[in-house]
Amino acid sequence: MRRMAVFIFMCAAGAALAQDKLQDFPEPPPPPPMPEADEPAVRIPVPEQAKVEEVRDGGRVVMLKVTPPGGQPYYLIDTTGNGNWMRRDALDDGVRVPMWPIYTFE
Repeated sequence: MRRMAVFIFMCAAGAALAQDKLQDFPEPPPPPPMPEADEPAVRIPVPEQAKVEEVRDGGRVVMLKVTPPGGQPYYLIDTTGNGNWMRRDALDDGVRVPMWPIYTFE
């Protein structure tokens, strides 16, 4: 059994040594220069006297809190990231996750 293992090892080693040396790959060309992209300005119609607070994530405006003078604040939220703003009167969406234990490990 030991002779068979040595024979197989020698055949595999001989095949590995018979391989050609790999040639070095040439350096890839540098990427073309990218034009500077200006960030588009977000324009959302809100009353002039209202106080607007922005919430940004990664440089993008994802939520606005609009507080009109003498009124309750409301929120404009961009949930999909494509500019479709949804108005919400509160951040609570009403979903209540069940929080009771199913099984307790002891």
